[in-house]
Amino acid sequence: MADGALIIISSGKEAVDKAMTGMMYAYNALKYGWLPDVQVVFFGPSEDLIVSGNPDVRAMLEKLMNQGVKPFACSAIAKGSGLEAGLTQIGMDVLPVGPLISSYIKKGYATLTF
Repeated sequence: MADGALIIISSGKEAVDKAMTGMMYAYNALKYGWLPDVQVVFFGPSEDLIVSGNPDVRAMLEKLMNQGVKPFACSAIAKGSGLEAGLTQIGMDVLPVGPLISSYIKKGYATLTF
């Protein structure tokens, strides 16, 4: 069993607090050593939230990335919604997340969805 967590953030503008909670948990899990590895995937409406310019979301994302997290975003949704350039510009990897999520599940990562 792996000692890591895969945090899937799918909440968007309709649930900013929920998305922030997921990012905050990921940040704290690494900062305080609760887990040795945390991966974060932005999926669906959360991708639009990230590029929307919400200052609280952007600040939390920056803190998360400064903690060493390289977040991923779903390429199918990003491309279909015209968000790919905005996501890559802020340093996110945009790729097919279905295989990525499945890989972490197979490795035994705990999966949390916000």
